[in-house]
Amino acid sequence: MRQLDDVDARLADRLAELRVERNWSLDDLASRAGISRSTLSRLERGEISPTAALLGRLCAVYERTMSRLLAEVESEPPQLMTATAQPVWRDEESGFVRRSVSPPHPGLRGEVVEGRLRPGADIGYDTPPVAGLEQHIWVLDGAVEITANGHTHTVRAGECLRFRLWGRSRFRCPGPDPVRYVLLVVLP
Repeated sequence: MRQLDDVDARLADRLAELRVERNWSLDDLASRAGISRSTLSRLERGEISPTAALLGRLCAVYERTMSRLLAEVESEPPQLMTATAQPVWRDEESGFVRRSVSPPHPGLRGEVVEGRLRPGADIGYDTPPVAGLEQHIWVLDGAVEITANGHTHTVRAGECLRFRLWGRSRFRCPGPDPVRYVLLVVLP
């Protein structure tokens, strides 16, 4: 069994708490999220770290943005987020690196995330964590193909795609270079 870092261990505990708060069994959650019961069990016991896609499904079931869920397991952020204090989460399997530049904060509806995808990385989310979630995606380097609400856009360095998310979404780095982008998320 691999050893999880502190954030992954707290994330495993929080995911278990969310399920228990709703009085759901593992079978109930598996049915709602479309994730196997055994995977959920291993995740909640801290035996595995979630992939971005798996975490996206759980966030949708629990009606939370990924940033909000991760903020629940991190200490309260200060008003000034120094570069060294910005939490970084990696999904090695998909090639997704996520830096929470401005994490969710009580009383604020927006957050800022830096995302990086390696060439060929492809992440799909079946449903938004919160219906009508407003997103602004500004590409700093490279290009990313984004599908949201049934429409696909290739967004290149310097360009910004903005929308409210009601359905499925997908982020794909067509390469040949990695992509680095800023995601601004605003709760409805």
